[in-house]
Amino acid sequence: MPTPTEAGFSTRAIHAGQDADPATGATVVPIYATSTYTQAAPGEHKGYEYSRSGNPTRAALETCLAALEGGDRGLAFASGLAASTAIFGALLRPGDEVVANADLYGGTFRLLEKVFKPWGLTAKYVDDPTPEGFAAVVSAKTKLVWVESPTNPLLQVIDIAAVADVAKKAGATFVVDNTFASPYLQQPLKLGADLVVHSTTKYLGGHSDGVGGAVIGRKDLMDPIKFFQNAAGGVPGPFDAYLTLRGMKTLAVRMDRHCDNAVSLADWLAAHPGVERVFYPGRPDHPGHAIAAKQMKAFGGMISIRLKGGTEAARRFLSRTKLFSLAESLGGVESLVCHPATMTHASIPLEVRLKRGVDEGLIRLSVGIEDLADLREDLRAAIE
Repeated sequence: MPTPTEAGFSTRAIHAGQDADPATGATVVPIYATSTYTQAAPGEHKGYEYSRSGNPTRAALETCLAALEGGDRGLAFASGLAASTAIFGALLRPGDEVVANADLYGGTFRLLEKVFKPWGLTAKYVDDPTPEGFAAVVSAKTKLVWVESPTNPLLQVIDIAAVADVAKKAGATFVVDNTFASPYLQQPLKLGADLVVHSTTKYLGGHSDGVGGAVIGRKDLMDPIKFFQNAAGGVPGPFDAYLTLRGMKTLAVRMDRHCDNAVSLADWLAAHPGVERVFYPGRPDHPGHAIAAKQMKAFGGMISIRLKGGTEAARRFLSRTKLFSLAESLGGVESLVCHPATMTHASIPLEVRLKRGVDEGLIRLSVGIEDLADLREDLRAAIE
């Protein structure tokens, strides 16, 4: 087999860290459902002692994650927020400052404001997602710059390479939440990021049946995060690790279908008389289209929209879809529709949320891999 750096993406997704089981020859990595491991003598073992510290199923997942993102090491966590917590807890100390894009997942905002702010962290948010906007907010106190691209839920596109330069000049660690893009569409480490974080619950797992998170990056930064992972214990069980690893094998083919469906639906929605605005990086009228075309393989499966008629039209729409299930989360094979104001971003205070453009009229679509004609008809019926 070619080395991980030589092999193609799908080859890595199917084979990296997934050699045949040495004990049985099993082609698929087994689910090692064990909490502990028998030792020949005190301290004399086969690489594993206790499954919080390490588990063979999780180790396979972590190796594959590193191979897909191009990092020195990957670490798996019990959720995306557990992964984020590990970054903040391992690398920052009270008095440190984080700078993040203002259009931010509500759970990350809540983590910064309700968990780490009382602990002593300061968080500042960038309303202008351009490199100049970040440069205006980053200060000598900034220890970490955190971005999503595309962002959640307004799908802003941030120039990762340019913001990496801003963070580097400030001496700050640069972290990219790559959940919306997945490593198939975008690899931030190659663009200058120090760390990449994922909710593997989403596109990496891809089937809405497992919860998990991941951090991938340089060894010098991953070592303290590995210590935090073991010391704080926010690890996935072997079954969730197995589900994520299984999902990642088909990531490339799924993402191609997600993207094809999404770009077609975005164009169709933009032409519909009942739609006021479409947020999708794949459309030439999107402000970040050129940057997305430069740093992404394709434009992703997420679309946000505003309907003519505002809040009332949005609520009618949300009650009428059949194939698009009204649910939290995203990135599964099935299509989902979300109302960020009352669901994923409800933890953000009203006045802050409205200032950022996340109002009652905003709808977020996670476009699945169903037949395009059926998805289009579902949206048409719900709008009309």
